Amino acid sequence: MSLQRQNPPSRRLVIGGLAASLSSVAKAKAQAQPSPPTASSAASSADGWRELTAAPISLRLRPDAAAEAVAWAFDGQLPGPTLRVRHGEQVRVRLRNRTERPLSLHWQGVRNVNAMDGVGGLTQQSVAPGQSFDYRFTPPDAGTFLVRPLVIGGSSEPAERGLSALLVVEERQAPKIDHEFALLVDDWRLGEDGALAAFGDPLEAAAAGRLGNWLTVNGRGVPHEVKVAPGARVRLRLANACNARSLRIRFDDIKAYVAAVDGQPTDTFEPLRATLPLAPGGRYDLLFDGPMNAGARGAVVALLGPGIPLVAFVTEGEAARNAASPMAALPENKQLPRQIRLQNALRRDVVIQGGAGPGPGGQPVYAGDPKRIWTINGASGSAGGPALFTVKRGAPVVLSLKNQTPVVQPIHVHGHAVRLLHVADDGWDPYWLDTVQIPENRTLLIAFVADNPGKWAITSSVLERFDTGLWTWFEVT
Repeated sequence: MSLQRQNPPSRRLVIGGLAASLSSVAKAKAQAQPSPPTASSAASSADGWRELTAAPISLRLRPDAAAEAVAWAFDGQLPGPTLRVRHGEQVRVRLRNRTERPLSLHWQGVRNVNAMDGVGGLTQQSVAPGQSFDYRFTPPDAGTFLVRPLVIGGSSEPAERGLSALLVVEERQAPKIDHEFALLVDDWRLGEDGALAAFGDPLEAAAAGRLGNWLTVNGRGVPHEVKVAPGARVRLRLANACNARSLRIRFDDIKAYVAAVDGQPTDTFEPLRATLPLAPGGRYDLLFDGPMNAGARGAVVALLGPGIPLVAFVTEGEAARNAASPMAALPENKQLPRQIRLQNALRRDVVIQGGAGPGPGGQPVYAGDPKRIWTINGASGSAGGPALFTVKRGAPVVLSLKNQTPVVQPIHVHGHAVRLLHVADDGWDPYWLDTVQIPENRTLLIAFVADNPGKWAITSSVLERFDTGLWTWFEVT
């Protein structure tokens, strides 16, 4: 059968995510604090390259901390500067590594040319300390994309220390808005003194991953407060830069509409029960109108414990001119395939196993190889190992993602946009994704057209799991 776009789409958003538990996160309160340098648009050098220098900085992430945390930042900013180009323009970024670890930059969600995908050890050599690497590509799609380090066996620490940023590819015909905010949610594992907790715990990688106990938005403690005009049309680009924490977010006193998922536009729809799952690496573009009265408030809340406000919106000033205009969708992405011929698809199982087991008292334990904690189809990820499959360019592919572990598994497919299939009837959900969350001991089906040549990774977006084997790769020839 051929699977074609469904129109109009369902308002049901099923990505398989489950709300994260409160764990060790304490509810962060709004309070004055010394703020880290905040993200802004990156400056270009004289030759047109945007220079991104990754280097250590010291700061107090928690305002009452006795000690400073040693973070790593792009150009001294947490998160890094927001990189903006118009659709059709070229991204030219020169990464300079002034940290003590090898680095690379993955552009999550960009259907990139393979050599620029930024998987250190697979698509490029990692950038050694003191060295640089030039990324040059033209994104085929407009959208919101996450920039994060992705070196085989060495991604968790650079990301947890703060090396993340957003790439915004602006539409040439974007809907009319009054305010736009690009926000990165992150969590940090801090010790009692406020310094970053130690890295490299195998049990942490074998269980939930590195869950932080201090939430930030754009590097600052939450809630992140922004001011908008009464009745203003607001576009919120929201991304999850956490190493491991899957969030469920709720909209309080805001009637939000989803305009794009993982960077790809969809017909605008209201989230079911005003909540959305947000996996590590996931992104949403959201549209909403501010209340007409000045002094009104709304919030985006993380459903952790009783709820932690991440972003607080306050109306002030004169009313916006375009108040109450119809909520328009983002322009359709005509670069994506209009159909996927499932009857001709190459089909493969992707069986996820590994992780910690129960100890005598029920607590998680792990005593195996700390570099091979997780497996796909019985093997930990290896650039020198065999490909999961090889297909000719343009071939349809269906993957059966079988999570045989007791934890939710967020899985990211590189270089392609995918559809989440309905297991019962082979229909599909009405949006494109690059990251899917597979509930524990469940199976999800995804489909895509392998239209991008090269060696492409399929990775856990929980970076501690990626570092310890939860990835594989396929090749498009």
